[in-house]
Amino acid sequence: MSRILSSRIGFIAFGVGLVALAQAQVFQPKMRKPADLIRKPEPMKVNQALLKEATPDNTHIVVSIPKQRAYLMIGDSLVADAPISSGKRGHESPRGNMRVLEKDPSHRSNLYGDFVDRSGRVVRAGVSARIDSAPSGTHFVGAAMKWFLRLTDDGVGMHIGILPGYPASHGCIRESPEGAKLFYDHVKVGTPVDVGDY
Repeated sequence: MSRILSSRIGFIAFGVGLVALAQAQVFQPKMRKPADLIRKPEPMKVNQALLKEATPDNTHIVVSIPKQRAYLMIGDSLVADAPISSGKRGHESPRGNMRVLEKDPSHRSNLYGDFVDRSGRVVRAGVSARIDSAPSGTHFVGAAMKWFLRLTDDGVGMHIGILPGYPASHGCIRESPEGAKLFYDHVKVGTPVDVGDY
């Protein structure tokens, strides 16, 4: 009888211990809030002395996909270091040695945008002109891509966009408003752009 009683007490103590461990979240990872998963990127850093020397004739751009940063360079010297958001999985930004093919301060996408009605009201947002059909009475308006630097014939480029701290675009390299303007002002058509695992 005492043996049965002591085993029941031991079993109850073991059960209470497991409950305490579970409450202490030893067995379960603590749930993180979505906001904790999004990290705010470090702001742009500019070497003001070198910026005074930067011209469209002596600069080039390097984009680091793993670091999610773009660098405006003069030779091996860093003029500006700015946050970016490259292409997400399935829409990765192309890597390699490219050149600026076009500069357009007020470019609009011909692929991604919204369906709007005659009064300009957005009827359906975030659509693809290749996939989605326009609802009756609407037309396609491409997403704004201010300070656009075209890098490929397929339309991939660098422009203003949302910077969540990780790759999130459909292939373009998004920049902050101040970063996009600075890069736009200091390059020309033909400026080298290297995108890769730097």
